[in-house]
Amino acid sequence: MSEQTLSFQAEVSRLLDIVANSLYSNKEIFLRELISNASDACDRLRYAALAQPELLSADPAFKVGLSPDVKARTLSVTDNGIGMNRDDLVENLGTIARSGTAAFVQQLDGKTDGANLIGRFGVGFYSAFMVAERVDVYSRKAGEAQGWHWSSDGKGTFTVGESDAAPARGTRIVLTLRKGEEEYLDPARLRTIVKTYSDHIAIPVVLHHDGKEETLNVASAIWTRPRGELTETQYNEFYRHVAHAFDDPWLRLHFKAEGVIEYTGLLYVPATKPFDLFHPDRRHGVKLYVKRVFITDECEDLIPPYLRFLRGVIDTEDLPLNISREILQHNPVLARIRSAVTKRVLGALKEKADAAPDEYLTFWSNFGAVLKEGLYEDEAQRPALLELARFRTTRSETPIPLAEYVARMPEGQNEIYYISGDDPAALRQSPQLEGFIAKGVEVLLLSDPVDEFWVPAVASFQDKPFRSVTRGGIDLSAIAIGSDAASGEKDAAEDAEAGTDVAPLVTFLRLALKDAVKDVRPSARLTDSPVCLVADEGDIDIHLERLLRQHRQIEGGAKRILEIN
Repeated sequence: MSEQTLSFQAEVSRLLDIVANSLYSNKEIFLRELISNASDACDRLRYAALAQPELLSADPAFKVGLSPDVKARTLSVTDNGIGMNRDDLVENLGTIARSGTAAFVQQLDGKTDGANLIGRFGVGFYSAFMVAERVDVYSRKAGEAQGWHWSSDGKGTFTVGESDAAPARGTRIVLTLRKGEEEYLDPARLRTIVKTYSDHIAIPVVLHHDGKEETLNVASAIWTRPRGELTETQYNEFYRHVAHAFDDPWLRLHFKAEGVIEYTGLLYVPATKPFDLFHPDRRHGVKLYVKRVFITDECEDLIPPYLRFLRGVIDTEDLPLNISREILQHNPVLARIRSAVTKRVLGALKEKADAAPDEYLTFWSNFGAVLKEGLYEDEAQRPALLELARFRTTRSETPIPLAEYVARMPEGQNEIYYISGDDPAALRQSPQLEGFIAKGVEVLLLSDPVDEFWVPAVASFQDKPFRSVTRGGIDLSAIAIGSDAASGEKDAAEDAEAGTDVAPLVTFLRLALKDAVKDVRPSARLTDSPVCLVADEGDIDIHLERLLRQHRQIEGGAKRILEIN
């Protein structure tokens, strides 16, 4: 096949433009990213060879090679991993096949930090263009005869064609460095970078220089080493490797479980929210290893979807090395690991919430909406998740735990009141809240779409049922007026309780509106607004109906009750 010139996906072109024209204080991370990708390629071949041993027969010892060439001003990074064919090169290096990419990239500008940007997308290959004026990729996929060559200067297009210069198996990336970037040809500089960023890589990283080979890293699985031997820097660099991240993690868990089932875990909670957190497939970022052999990073049964923000590894001795990804589904060993790991993670989050509540609120702002999915999906962990949940209220802009809400309920209040919608600020203006504010009754403000689903599933907390303030039939008369009742509203509440004869108006409106509403009633909740709509008991919630209509899940809608002041 002759060489073809193709255009980058628009989002890739935008990313590369930012990468090429931004200033960086840590350009050296390009090497970490290329070594990390090479390590992943070796992991994937190691797994594939369990079913096809012949893929490894000619070259069974995995390694990553670094070859600087001062005269040519090139740095080559070579691996003998899984390799790529033409389709792989076009898909992996020419596109970012992730939902939400286009919208995210449109928000970027030239001031964006290129390194962090690359980290958000998990496409570390493009970091090569921070130091290279041209990148050439020579690759041959394991088990295939044809080699391929991909080349680009990062300016909108790339070429791809057949090549006899590809390695016998694996990939060689050749960076033609920009003028001024010659430091990355210095063996001493390369040693420092590898020691700093890639010492944890579990396969040898070898420097080829002056006809000699020098292994630069420890080349052991970091999660198998005792915690006392590891530094914060080593832990953080492994996080950046496994998460394709450029920041430090918010929380780390390193543990070894012994007993009926043995496994080791090194898990991280990121400090920032990935852009694809709400991608429909809800994939997590935890890799499964068996006896230090990579098996898959697509095991849905390893981590529940509501913990998909986790990054790291789980390594067990209690699964066979040749287990297929299909057999992993509904595997009893995996189910026990999942249950235990989930409890451990939720326990660690609870400890963090108790010890550093302000830091925990940062986590909640990033991942709270995801964690609340577990309230709907995981009945066994529901009590623990309810303890972790935080909510804004009519009294507090800062999200609070449910236990705090219950502790300050006024005398006579036996239900947890909430209102749901798209925006907390807009919810605060809802007329349905007026009577609650008048009596100093606190109301939860639920503004995540998932709130409409977990509340009916949970039903209650500490024997206090959840009740939407947009429901009809709410009676506040038994609740004592709270100490924080709105200024001037106590009198209004008392006037409302004194009663006014609105029967003639109710009758008139029923006749005038006929079938436009389900009923017309005098309101015990309004103090300022003349009217509001509420849902009858048993009818679909007002906000849920709006959500379902937006997603075309239902047509029309339930008739509402008109309450008048």
